Amino acid sequence: MGEEANAAVRLLWGPPASPSRGPKPALSLERIAAAGVEIADADGLGAVSMQKVASLLDFTKMSLYRYVPGKAELVALMVEAAVGEPPAAVDVLGWREQLVAWAKQLEDSFTRHPWLLDATVGPRVIGPKELGWLEGVVAALDGHRLTGAERMDAAVLLAGHVRGIAEQSRAARPGSPPEAEFLALLGPLVHRHADRFPALAAALTTQDGRDQALDFGLERILDGLDALITRRSR
Repeated sequence: MGEEANAAVRLLWGPPASPSRGPKPALSLERIAAAGVEIADADGLGAVSMQKVASLLDFTKMSLYRYVPGKAELVALMVEAAVGEPPAAVDVLGWREQLVAWAKQLEDSFTRHPWLLDATVGPRVIGPKELGWLEGVVAALDGHRLTGAERMDAAVLLAGHVRGIAEQSRAARPGSPPEAEFLALLGPLVHRHADRFPALAAALTTQDGRDQALDFGLERILDGLDALITRRSR
């Protein structure tokens, strides 16, 4: 593990600093992360810098370095703050209902903080809240004759589907549903060349303009897991 990763682990997982005598520290990791999130929400992840965060907090950049070594660690703190707590497990809900709630809440996180899509890719250190999201899926599928690897894969599959839909929503114009916008662009081309794309032309005539890709894909993933669980139970 590199020095950068070690620093992120200390910030995300280390015990909170013990209170000491004298005045309280002027800054905190929570305030720093919140300032970074505010900048990213307004202008995107690329707009975040140690200087901008320090200015927003009315501190010097050098003061900020006493708490956070650099931008990579700052982004790690921002992700942990923005992703929030995963849905709480509800014993009366079945695994399917729990995973639907999980996916919808994850979509909401990406909608409120689109920059999370850029900040949560590739190998990186993740914090306890983010790891709790993975725990939620694995725990919901526990006791249903799925292996540990299969439950982990289910979490990756669900997250990938939600991310894909969130990416489409981010690329769409504000206030314009991505599926409807795509159909508005695609429809005239397909119908103009219906002889080359007869199946697409026929399918588009039955489209009602609703954005249902998230729910449709989610239900099909859960149907597949349900079929696997049923087969294993036999």
